[in-house]
Amino acid sequence: MQFKDIIGQPEVKGNLVELVQHNRLSHALLFLGKEGSGVLPLALAFAQFIVCEKVSGHWSAVSKQPGPSLFGSEPNSSLTPHPSPKDSCGACPACTKAQQFIHPDIHFSYPVVTKKPGTPPISTDYVSEWREFVKSYPYGNVYDWLQFIGAENKQGNITAHECNDIIRKLNLKSFESEYKILVLWMPEYLGNEGNKLLKLIEEPPPNTLFILAAENESLILPTIVSRCQLVKIPALETKEIEEALIARNKTTQEVARQVASVSEGNYREALQMVQHAEEDWQGLLREWLNAMLKTGPIAQTKWVEEISKLGREKQKQFLRYFNHLLEQALRIRIMAGNTNIPEKERDFADRLNKIAGIEEQQAIIEELDKATYYIERNANAKILFHALTIKLYHIIRDKIVFLTD
Repeated sequence: MQFKDIIGQPEVKGNLVELVQHNRLSHALLFLGKEGSGVLPLALAFAQFIVCEKVSGHWSAVSKQPGPSLFGSEPNSSLTPHPSPKDSCGACPACTKAQQFIHPDIHFSYPVVTKKPGTPPISTDYVSEWREFVKSYPYGNVYDWLQFIGAENKQGNITAHECNDIIRKLNLKSFESEYKILVLWMPEYLGNEGNKLLKLIEEPPPNTLFILAAENESLILPTIVSRCQLVKIPALETKEIEEALIARNKTTQEVARQVASVSEGNYREALQMVQHAEEDWQGLLREWLNAMLKTGPIAQTKWVEEISKLGREKQKQFLRYFNHLLEQALRIRIMAGNTNIPEKERDFADRLNKIAGIEEQQAIIEELDKATYYIERNANAKILFHALTIKLYHIIRDKIVFLTD
């Protein structure tokens, strides 16, 4: 994967190239960004950039030392090299192997489940599936990956056995490249087993590079975070997602614009929404609000039964759509109606402004965010939406804002 294949992130790409150019590259990097921002694709592209023969050949030519080092040696300033590469070439043997995820010096680690009863789960058990998944769904999340390998409701982990396997691999000599690279996706799943890697991360073998690709810093062992050079990946811009949907997914401009505005910088979520672009979220929301505020408990129970059958991804999309409309309603209030909002959404947002004030709308947004969080963690949909219906009813009718820890 090359930098040019990644949506947006021009500043991050430039900074990564400069780390190599100016010999400021740490032996351990933590790529940190929200889901759908391109954390894993950037990690993969950077690994390919490091092993690319054109890139490594360039730095060999400008270095006094027989072997180049990315970790602190000063280049020979007396030489005038050709312009520094800004991306891997994509054509050399190293790039060809890296693009197929079969380069012998780029290792991968990721959450897995037990494949054969009685055997410890390690990443190499799923290497074929991993290659196919990353080629097909580079912006996918852990849920997508675990479903891809048939984990069903099992919890993926990066186990102590995996850590031992990582230590074994990285203590071997490199096969082809000057560098050995480990791309560790979702270190949040390491847990306390990550302590096994501390010494290796702090004092790795020569020319060994750790690239950790993560979404939630608070779930990573602080002792690992403190040993890494942090590379923050911002959420994608709305325009970048819109253009990517049109160019890569052949989405119509109208649908791409609407989806991009709701996706909150998450390209993975945008792709999911495009798949269900024909869903009548507004009709479902109207039915919910009517059941909540007019028709009563029987209609509410029927609605909850209906949405509980939709599945987790659609439930999340519905809640995000409701959130989007509330944000539009707030924008109409604050900007006195001077906003570029589609007529259908504007009409619904105006109705939301009539039934709830700013404080109530902000409280509803917080409750919807919490509900999304719990859906991602396999909460019971019926219980969750029943409770959410009651909370929103009291927020709107009784102007009660629920205070929770």
